[in-house]
Amino acid sequence: MSFSVVILTFNSVDVIADTIARAALVSDDIHVVDSFSTDGTAELLRSMGVNWSQRAFVNYADQRNWAIDRLELKYLWQFHLDADEILSLDLVDELNALKINWPPNVDGFFIRRLTRFLGRDLFHGGYYPNYHMRLFRSGCARVEDRRYDQHFVLSGRGRRLKAPFVDDHRATLTEWVARHNKWSNFEVDDLAAGDSTASIRPNLSGNPVEKARYRKNAYYKAPYLIRPFLLFFYKYVVRLGFLDGIPGLIYCVLQCFWYRFLVDAKLYEHRLPHTAFTEPSRLSRKALSPAEISILARFAVPLPVGHGSRAPV
Repeated sequence: MSFSVVILTFNSVDVIADTIARAALVSDDIHVVDSFSTDGTAELLRSMGVNWSQRAFVNYADQRNWAIDRLELKYLWQFHLDADEILSLDLVDELNALKINWPPNVDGFFIRRLTRFLGRDLFHGGYYPNYHMRLFRSGCARVEDRRYDQHFVLSGRGRRLKAPFVDDHRATLTEWVARHNKWSNFEVDDLAAGDSTASIRPNLSGNPVEKARYRKNAYYKAPYLIRPFLLFFYKYVVRLGFLDGIPGLIYCVLQCFWYRFLVDAKLYEHRLPHTAFTEPSRLSRKALSPAEISILARFAVPLPVGHGSRAPV
């Protein structure tokens, strides 16, 4: 048994070669869908001889589901990656062993994602292991139609693999912040829409993705504008995020606090009434009483001659 690999790219020239090189260790059928990159990614893909196509990007779910429906894959099974998600050598070994001894009665595999941020693997803070459905039988999974935090929804039986792929963040912090500012808008839209966009139901005793959705829903039941502080304390202190050094501190501050506070602030803004300009309230422009005028007069400083007052005559 073997599988095809599908990779999404956009301006990924700095990392895509590493991603493809590792994927080539487990598959001879690699497909890349590029969103009209402008940094040389397309030229690099052409030189590497992989199957690649270009399609305008609407959102992650739309692009993934288009790839599932339209790409002419060589194999029945498919493995999906982003451009900066690189198979670890341990995962390469596990996948190649899996092809020799493919388990029966399984439709997909949940795989661990290990975050690499500012050059450091983040093993603490509750970020690892973080399971994602990425390898599945064709026809058994699609991405839920959400603008943010989308997951593959498996219709069938799933199992877990032990080794991880590495989500290697190589973007500058300026780029990272800009992306998350945009994604915060998407998350606010999803939250405003409620559960209507979610295909994965929260289930504390379900598969890894259902458990993650349960925990996130529990987070959103906490008081907003306060919960980012609680989440940072939980991740950085309780879940030992401080053991990942300075990169761990920066990641926890930006991901657990700054981003989450930004989402809550935009939720607050979203709930404000957007009406036409009105005059200040009557209370704010209430005339002073004689007693209040008398008190204020005690602190008045006479203006010198030539500064708005008239000279004595």
